[in-house]
Amino acid sequence: MARKPITMRYVKDILRLKHQNQLSVREIAGSCGLPASTVGDYLQRAQAAGLNWPLPEGISDAELMERLLKCADSSPHSGPGKPTPDWPILHKELGRKGVTLQLLWQEYRQAHPEGYQRSQFCQLYRDWAKTLDPVLRQAHQPGQKLFVDWAGVKVPIHHADGSVTQASLFVAVMGFSNKTYVEAFPNEQLEHWIAAHCHAFAFYGGLTRAVVPDNPKTAVTHPCRYEPVLHRSYQEMARHFGTVILPARIKKPRDKAKAETGVQIVERQILALLRDQRFFSVGELNQALRPLLDRLNAQEFQKLEGTRNSWFEAQEKPVLLPLPTQPFELATWGKATVNIDYHAVVDYHGYSVPYSLVHQVLETRSTATTVEFFHQGKRVAAHVRSYESGKFTTLEEHRPKSHQRYLAWTPSRLIDWARQTGPQCAQLVEQILKDRPHPEMGFRSCLGIIRLGKGVGAERLEAACARALRWGTCSYRSVKSILENHLDRQNLEPELPLSSPVHSNVRGQAYYAQASQVEEAC
Repeated sequence: MARKPITMRYVKDILRLKHQNQLSVREIAGSCGLPASTVGDYLQRAQAAGLNWPLPEGISDAELMERLLKCADSSPHSGPGKPTPDWPILHKELGRKGVTLQLLWQEYRQAHPEGYQRSQFCQLYRDWAKTLDPVLRQAHQPGQKLFVDWAGVKVPIHHADGSVTQASLFVAVMGFSNKTYVEAFPNEQLEHWIAAHCHAFAFYGGLTRAVVPDNPKTAVTHPCRYEPVLHRSYQEMARHFGTVILPARIKKPRDKAKAETGVQIVERQILALLRDQRFFSVGELNQALRPLLDRLNAQEFQKLEGTRNSWFEAQEKPVLLPLPTQPFELATWGKATVNIDYHAVVDYHGYSVPYSLVHQVLETRSTATTVEFFHQGKRVAAHVRSYESGKFTTLEEHRPKSHQRYLAWTPSRLIDWARQTGPQCAQLVEQILKDRPHPEMGFRSCLGIIRLGKGVGAERLEAACARALRWGTCSYRSVKSILENHLDRQNLEPELPLSSPVHSNVRGQAYYAQASQVEEAC
């Protein structure tokens, strides 16, 4: 039965790690968090479909998936009757310089085309080698693996206020040459973990095919012997640099013996020499570490000819993968729920997303300059990052159409529209906006008057506005009442002079006549 299809991002990673990084099926499965059977299945399908890495230019995800699904699993399964390699001879050949299991398997398949596939061939050899010695010494190829870890010993940093913090040391060791890199950081949080890798890659001037860390939370979010789940930002860094992360198994220090030994050497040959010094900043500590690190890498091996530097320059540096042209920008992933106002909050600042996603839980990707939102793997919004707490960043296209139309009106636009009807209408709109504590509070009244004009025409609306201004009843309800009762067609009565003293409480006969007509109309 066919396996359930996976996303094209994983398929591309599988092909890249297989053909570019030359990893085994189990190593690819551990890096991508997929079952080894699934990785093997898609590699077989890709081989049957004639797909390699890099993929053909212009091929779409839909076309790639269609070609993979059409190809049945055509590779032969292991079974009885296959010729068994001469393991003792192969083991002896493997000790020769430049000879790898890959080369030995290719020679084996040339002699026995019906023999074992590469992954099973390598596994059978490892099973046989375990019978020779309980501890199999690992033989690392140039440029294949970089081992990284935090040192167990921390260095005190004394601050001016009298407080003391503990600096952590990041240690990286090349698998073949043992060339070592050391740098101190204020703590072991994600941003420093990623920065340590970037600095180490720059120090070596290239990248290995794989990086082998332990299982800190900044590297592995869910440790597992078979399918560890990598931290998303850490995996994103590996994809940017074109390498792969292969976490060591839990409680299996031999998986990262290079890092364990490298940390021990750093503690004995570098930190021990600095034990009586006091450091007042991490930068000062790194300045003291660098000359000791250079001396370590230039030091002659005890049982081998050469130094870490000479081995690295001669055999490892030429085969490293090149560094990317663009620097890596750390992104932090998280989740946010879209509120009813179609905004999602990231670090106390609200960002708009399409209003159709209200109440949905979105994935967030935040860098120092941008904030992105993803729904079901698709990016739905992107903003320039803001650090103003309690504020909002909104894009107009994220609003509903009704909100866009409403917000498109401004006081000046309303007055300009009213002026097209007539001076009395413009004066009425201006008076309504002026009478409100905030102009926006009068927008609805003005928009209502706009609708009245569409039904009765500009001439009648102008007359109704003139009557409302005359009697000081500047409101939507007053204008609507005047139009419904056809009072706009009556002549305005001139104001009669008052014989009594004039003050604010004396309105005159004409006012009460007008008020009576409005009351009857209502």
